[in-house]
Amino acid sequence: MSTAKTFEELIVWQKAHTCVLMVYRLTAGFPREEIYGLTAQLRRASLSIPANIAEGFKRRGRLDKARFLNIAQGSADEMRYFLRVGQDLEYGQDEALLRMLEEVSKLLEAYRRSIVLSLPAAVRPVFFLLLSLWHFLDSASQIPTSTF
Repeated sequence: MSTAKTFEELIVWQKAHTCVLMVYRLTAGFPREEIYGLTAQLRRASLSIPANIAEGFKRRGRLDKARFLNIAQGSADEMRYFLRVGQDLEYGQDEALLRMLEEVSKLLEAYRRSIVLSLPAAVRPVFFLLLSLWHFLDSASQIPTSTF
């Protein structure tokens, strides 16, 4: 098995890209009033998955690579929720898309895990601490300042 030279060679990116195309086809049938609502949110979340895989691919540090894969995984969960809303509102559903998204999630987790496990054992706890801190700071930055 050879090492990928571009992000396009990664199976996880290829499948995530396929999800994007499937989402665009599905949302083309959503009601017009959702163009700036659910349609835009679902498309944005789907685009974020392969975009973060691509961005993380060229990062030199393994911790940075793993962080971008974690962001992609969060976008996959967000996309899963938006698909649920679309289904509950009876805008449509695509079982093949849901299966593909599940496969992408599993591949993302396996890829991230392989990167983390390639770190020296002594560094792994620091990675998880930094990842938790990053999530905390990221979520804190989204709190409106008027709440303080």
